[in-house]
This record gives sequence, C-alpha cells and structure tokens, in this order.
Amino acid sequence: MNIIDVLIEQSPALIIAIPLLGAFLMPLVSRINSTVRNIFGLLVLCLTGFFVGILASDVLANGPRLYIFGAKDLAVPMVRILFEVDSMSIFMALITMVLAFITLIYSWSFMKDHDGLDKYYTLVLLLITSTLGMELTGDIFNFFVFLEISCIASCALIAFWISEGEALEAAFKYIVVSAIGALFVLFAIGLLYAQYNALNIATLANVLKYTFLDKIILVLLLVVLGMKAGLVPMHMWLPDSYGRAPPSVTLIIMGATLASFYGVLRVIFTLYGNVLSTTMRFSIPLNVLVGWILITLAIISIIVGVAMALVQSDFMRLIGFSAVAEVGYMFLAIGAGIAALGTPYATTALQGGILHLLNDALDIGLLFLVAGAVYYITKKRSLDDISGLARNMKYTTVFFVIGLLAVVGMPPLNGFASKFLIYESVYQLNPILSIVAILCSILMLAVFVKVFYAVFMGPELPAFKNVTEAPRSMLLAMGVVAALMIFIGLFPNLVIDALVKPAADALLNHAQYIGTVVGGV
Repeated sequence: MNIIDVLIEQSPALIIAIPLLGAFLMPLVSRINSTVRNIFGLLVLCLTGFFVGILASDVLANGPRLYIFGAKDLAVPMVRILFEVDSMSIFMALITMVLAFITLIYSWSFMKDHDGLDKYYTLVLLLITSTLGMELTGDIFNFFVFLEISCIASCALIAFWISEGEALEAAFKYIVVSAIGALFVLFAIGLLYAQYNALNIATLANVLKYTFLDKIILVLLLVVLGMKAGLVPMHMWLPDSYGRAPPSVTLIIMGATLASFYGVLRVIFTLYGNVLSTTMRFSIPLNVLVGWILITLAIISIIVGVAMALVQSDFMRLIGFSAVAEVGYMFLAIGAGIAALGTPYATTALQGGILHLLNDALDIGLLFLVAGAVYYITKKRSLDDISGLARNMKYTTVFFVIGLLAVVGMPPLNGFASKFLIYESVYQLNPILSIVAILCSILMLAVFVKVFYAVFMGPELPAFKNVTEAPRSMLLAMGVVAALMIFIGLFPNLVIDALVKPAADALLNHAQYIGTVVGGV
C-alpha cells in the first residue's frame, strides 16, 4: 500500500482531527501575533481541504468509503463508531470547506479590530469540525454529538458581539430552540436503540420495520432537522441569528444549517429508504405523504420568506428572510422528488434541490458578505440610513448585483441552473407549484432591486462622501464567491455531472450505502 492509499484510508478521521486540533492550539498560537494566527488558521484549512479533496476523488471514483474507529479485526464492526462517506456526504464536505476558506479570509480584515479573536477563531474551527462530522459520520448518535457541538459553537459566534443586546437575544433564541430540538433527537435515537440495539445508520436502515415507534421517530427527526434547516413554521431563529451574528461567520453558520438539511436527506432516503416506497399510510404511499408534507411547508416557507423580506428595513435581516425562502426552494425540490419517487422527473427534482443547496450557500453567502462590507464601512444596518455607496464602493456594488441576479435565478448565473431544474420537475408534479415558485422569485427580484437602489444608487448622503472601498481580504473573499457563481452559471453541466448526479444517485441507491456496512468490510 503506497502513501496515497494510506492517506485516503485515514482521511475521514484526519478531516475531523486536524481542525479539532487546530481549534485547541489556536489560543496558544494567537499569543504570538495576529499574522501567525491568520497563517496558522489558513494552514489548518489547507491541510483539511487536502484530505477532503483526496477523499472526494476516491469516493467519486470508487464508491462509499468506510472508516472504523479502533481495531478493524474485531467482530461486528457495525455496532461501533464509524464514518461512512458517499458521494452525497463528500459533496456536503466540499461545500463546507469552500465556506470555511471564505469565512477565514473575510475575517482577517473584518474582525481585526475586535478583542477576543483567539476565542473567535477557536469557535470557527470547532464549528467547521462539527459540521464536517455531521456530514461524514455513519452513526446516528455521533451525528447528535456533532449537532450539539455545532449548536454551542454557533450560539457563541452569534453572541460574539456581546455589547449588542440584540445579538445576545438572537443567541438565546438560537440555543433554546437548539437545545429543545437536540433533546427530541436524543429521544428518537433512544427509541431506535431500544428497538434494534444499533446506532449505525446503515444497520438501522437494514432492519427497520416501520413500527409505530418508527413513525414517531420519523416525525421527530424531520421536525427537528427541518427546524434546524430553517423550514417554516420553525424558522423563527434564522433571520435573527443570521442578522445579528458577525457577517464574517454567517457563511459557516449557514454551512451548519445546510448540514441539518443534509440530515433530512439522510433520514428520508437512507434510514427510511427501504420503507419509503413500499409502505402505505392512510391508504397513501408513504413517499407521497412525506413528499407532499414537505412540499406544503416549502411553499409556505417561500411565501413567508419573500413576504417578510419585503417589509424589512434591516439589511441583514432582509437577507436572512430571503435565506428562509431559498430553504423553501430546496425543500420544494426534495419534496417533489420524494412524492414522485420512481419517475424520471423525481431524479431531476432531486438534482435540482442538491444543486440549489450549493447555489444557496454561495448566493446568500455573497449577499451577507456584501452587507458585512457595507456595515464595516458605514456602521449602519438600516436601509433608511444608507445611500449612494456605489460612488465609492464600486467593487462591492458589482458583487451585490451578481448576488442579486443569482439569488432570483437570472441567467447566466448559478441560481438559474438549479431553479430551472426545480421549476421543470415541479411543473411535472403540479403546474401551480411551479407558477407560485416563479412568482415568488419575481417578488424577490423586486425586493433586492429596492435594496440596490436604497443602498448603492440613491442620493449620496453627506456622511458617506469620503467612504472607501472594503479592505482587500474582504474583496478577495467576495470575488472568490462571485467567480464560483459565474463559473457554475456558465458551465452547470460540469458541476452537475461531476458532483450533483453522483450525490443524487447515492441518495436514491441507498442499498449501496447499506451494503457497504452490512455486506461486510
């Protein structure tokens, strides 16, 4: 076995161990000076990204990769902690690493004048670790542990600007919702263990009988993970948390939110995959029932997100509500794919939802970075207090226009590719759903055109005559995101063929995920 094979074999554990070790070393490294701290953080992410990259190439070429913690010659490995990485989970890990790099680069300038940065970067690395753990683990209790770590780290980052009362309020709301949700997840895990004496997802999926308790477990997991993903009516925490956290960390908090959306996919398609299309409930196939429940909540999320964004005057809260609407589009696609399971357009819907997961992270992420740059320069959040910035912040203005066009699904940017797949597939299920989704995108365009005029194109206020452009590291972070969005928009088939289709196939072909463990290692 050569060195590359050894690195690939150990990569699932190293992807977690490296940022975790970096988080513990960060307070010590920060005592040297800020430059060393920044370089150290970048090296940690580069090393982690290297292992994510080589693991991705292996998984996409050879199928799921299994990593068992401890000696591998012991009997019954499926009852022990293990990581199982398939194309869907590695797709999520790649998104997380992209968001992590952008967060770190943006933070160099945005946070440089703040105190407590040793704690700030430690929390960032802990959140990255927990998000990657949620995406790579094959153990449902392990998923719960990483979910708890992500909640604690996210809460601390949301409250980082402790002098702002609204930040503390948002953090308190977030931790209360997260703690209650985590309690129900733990309860669901206890019910699974009591019935099947197992915690491994593949093992549970193989023996799941869809008993009355299994129905309760499904509801609990979907409700909690849907809440953590920001699905209406459990979205209350999201606009506050996104709007009051330092904009430099909003992207990686979004990554943790998307990991909860990944949890929904894993529960539906893997844990309950064997019973999804073969079980009846109220004389309706289970997949149709679950699919239409998600579709209904998704449409409500889109409408509520757009409607609430229309009336916001706080720049960051407005983007937070637009994020709720974008979560709705993802759930709309996934719901349509589940409801139409077995049809050709079900696969199209699933691919659209998975691609939109990536696009949502980039599009909404770029808008938050722009809002952060505006706040960094003006120290203002309200749209009523900002005007005429395009005269002195030309690059930031261009980045906002790119984000605006992408988030509403205008060609040739990335949002168009995923939304077109969603509209096309959902139309096959029910044309009204597609029409509502398109109309809401048009309304979203109106919202951001209003913001564009108010913040950038309005009359120049005397207080902003001498403002300067955002610092270079912040512009670099925004430029990287914008470049990725343009690339995906111009060459969507490259991304779909290389990453999205394998991820969708991994969810639909749950037998391969289960067989990797149950079939022996």
